[in-house]
Amino acid sequence: MVGIGEDGVEGLSSTARALVTAAELVVGGARHLALAASLIRGETLAWPTPMAAGLESVMARRGRAVVVLASGDPFDHGIGVQISMRVPLAQMLCLPAPSSISLACGRLGWARQETAVLSLCGRPLERLAPLLQPGRRLLVLSADEATPGTVAAYLTSRGFGPSRLHLLEALGGPDERVRSFTAARFDAEPKRLNLFGLEVDAEPGARVIPLAPGLDDAWFEHDGQITKREIRALTLSALAPLAGERLWDIGCGSGSVAIEWMLRHPANRAIGLELDAQRCARAARNAAALGVPDLWVIQVRAPDGLAGLPPPDAVFIGGGARGPGVIEAAWAALRSGGRMVANSVTLETDAALFAARQTYGGTLTRLSVERLDTVGRLHAYRPAMTVAQWSAVKP
Repeated sequence: MVGIGEDGVEGLSSTARALVTAAELVVGGARHLALAASLIRGETLAWPTPMAAGLESVMARRGRAVVVLASGDPFDHGIGVQISMRVPLAQMLCLPAPSSISLACGRLGWARQETAVLSLCGRPLERLAPLLQPGRRLLVLSADEATPGTVAAYLTSRGFGPSRLHLLEALGGPDERVRSFTAARFDAEPKRLNLFGLEVDAEPGARVIPLAPGLDDAWFEHDGQITKREIRALTLSALAPLAGERLWDIGCGSGSVAIEWMLRHPANRAIGLELDAQRCARAARNAAALGVPDLWVIQVRAPDGLAGLPPPDAVFIGGGARGPGVIEAAWAALRSGGRMVANSVTLETDAALFAARQTYGGTLTRLSVERLDTVGRLHAYRPAMTVAQWSAVKP
């Protein structure tokens, strides 16, 4: 794999040039092949759509001289990982060039280690939402020439119109251009090859998603079937999410617990299981609005709907814990070291949680919250609904 920039063959090392010239087959995007055309002596293959067919062609040449051209650093949001999943590292060589991310940080004077990066290439715009923290700097890799304008409109609609957007085009080449706008006043026709830096700024009332668990209930569209803020924060604490783990949220309602699980780390995954179709749709809308559109919501009844799902690292049962076989089926699917948490607001479900504690161990805790309310012209604390919470770790 050879990384190539907008400066073309002039930016390649002598080793990279020699490899391209000696290759029987050179693979890359049409732009890459054009940049390296003066060096290529063998066959060429432009990546087809879908790319899988091109990868098969590369694998068919195993053991022969094949060069894959990539933009900048092949392992920085590039083709490198796809190749390394198919070819042992001992059978390949990667010669990276400076990535567009490194070039962008150099142009903007930003510390790379302090700059978040989000690719919108084939990914939904909503993933930007959790990153919008005032004072934060991030680089966004565009899917096409429309992406910067779409993002600028999205920022403005959420109260981030004052954010500074630095549009960077064709970095490292003769047509390089850097321009800056506020999101609210973005006015440009970008080239297709672009990325942009964001310096996040917010108006009063902007939708800034807090980092702590226990979002205000008003963040969620719901019909009353929602794990309330304080209980949700304690539930997330008991579930103890780790990076890259998968949660089953059984009886997910508005999806609040699954959504907050996914907000804890961008690699976290969750499956929301809910019988009611309207609640399924509502949970999906909440997930998109809060920046985790990959929440997988399934309209099923537990425990039957659990069969065949990817195994969980943690399970939350927010509704239906007293259903026959629900706790047992979820516990059987849970991996060793996984956590299970179930909440109850009725005596009947309390009995099911007590039985689960007797069978599987763990702790049973009663949670209650009191909120200030008015009593005539005076004030007093009014108790909210009490919740029993069972939590256990599978040996």
